[in-house]
Amino acid sequence: MTMPGSVRSERSRDMLNARHTTRHRIGTTPARPRAPAKAGAQSPKRSPSPRLLTRATAQILAFLALLILSLAAPASAAPAPSPDYQSRARQLLRLLAAPGDESDFFAPLFLDAVPVDRWRAIAADLRAQHGKPLALGAVRRESATAGQVEVRYERATVGFTLVVAPQPPARVIGLRIIGARTADDSLDKVMANLVALPGTSALSIARLTDAGPQPIRAHRADAQMATGSSFKLYILAELARAVAAGDRRWSDVVPLGPKSFSGRLMRWPDAAPMTLHSLATAMIAESDNSAADTLLLALGRDLVDAMVAASGHADPARTLPLLTTAEAFALKMPGAADLRARYAAAAPDARRALLRDAAARLSAAHVDIGSVAERPAAIDRIEWFASPTDLVALLDRLRRGGGDALPILAINPGIAPADAGRWRYLGYKGGSEPGVIAMSFLAQRQDGDWYALSASWNNSAARVDEARFVALMTRALNLLAQDAPAR
Repeated sequence: MTMPGSVRSERSRDMLNARHTTRHRIGTTPARPRAPAKAGAQSPKRSPSPRLLTRATAQILAFLALLILSLAAPASAAPAPSPDYQSRARQLLRLLAAPGDESDFFAPLFLDAVPVDRWRAIAADLRAQHGKPLALGAVRRESATAGQVEVRYERATVGFTLVVAPQPPARVIGLRIIGARTADDSLDKVMANLVALPGTSALSIARLTDAGPQPIRAHRADAQMATGSSFKLYILAELARAVAAGDRRWSDVVPLGPKSFSGRLMRWPDAAPMTLHSLATAMIAESDNSAADTLLLALGRDLVDAMVAASGHADPARTLPLLTTAEAFALKMPGAADLRARYAAAAPDARRALLRDAAARLSAAHVDIGSVAERPAAIDRIEWFASPTDLVALLDRLRRGGGDALPILAINPGIAPADAGRWRYLGYKGGSEPGVIAMSFLAQRQDGDWYALSASWNNSAARVDEARFVALMTRALNLLAQDAPAR
């Protein structure tokens, strides 16, 4: 769920950049998913990525290199680090360890976009995640002004791209993380960290085969969990099915609406003509709530509900009918306690009748998001419920028959670009609201093997630490990417 004032798993953020932009937006061509290597899933079409936000608050320092391409001269062989470059690398280590002298280290161009207090918060986040920075590792200069610097922390080695200005005193104009290697990590350690989270958590990691998903790791994998905007995967799956059956075309145009309470499209004109493809892209890549609500009703809630059962959901009655985002949060409002109690206690057919009868009270106009933005609200009753096993089965269905849904799923990989780049293909959808975070990934390794990872963390008593959860998922994906688990 996209909510103002919360960190969104579906639209992960960079901590350091100008206007929160990543390398996908500054100075480089957007990364695009590679086509799957195996038959059984249609090759995603390559299309330009829209605003691609990656979250991992302690994982990415995004480029601020507006001038990199013009300032960094190409070199046929990597030169040895110059004294100035080596000096800036040593100073980076000191700044990561403790605040001070930022104005000497960073160029004004950098500090105009990334104030000192923001930089210090980022450095503190890195220390919280990886421990104290201890020493420089390799320093490799790739041109006269750009190169890579490794910093050894207590629990990981973090790689940075470092770009300095060509003129003295060679202050830093660009900095980003290009990856982090956790020392002696393993899936068992990731699982132990997941189990230790406060509240309840659940996870399934499976290798996807012609015989179906083959579990690799599981923790309460069949538990029905609140998943926030992950329900939008069911809308995408139904759209893909309808297109494959000839009932719909990606180019079909429908009017935008009903509007929801957050997202880019809520500010668009009412009934603006939108293609199904454009709506699906906004729904998945940006988790736009107006796009999701429009698609759910345009496709037919009964058909999307049928997809929930057809995809292998173990307990459809727990989550049906699928609520629009406006309905869900209208039901969570303090003034809707009567409707909320009736809805939670009813069977699916009675819930559908309630939604029809109370439609006037369940629109976005009745949502005061501030009343539920800080604390969990009815996440055990008014939600979109699915288990990790359910979502792995849904991802496998999309892998086998998603067609043009696959490149849409890969626009926002959910994790840092450097980590996402380890995979040949990485599709993602997540969801979050106070007390809820869920992340689901469809991934193809470089060797062609397919995997799915789905995990959720719920805490009805307090907000969850979303950055901590993203870090766990990133670790798990990196481990899957580099080493094939036992089959």
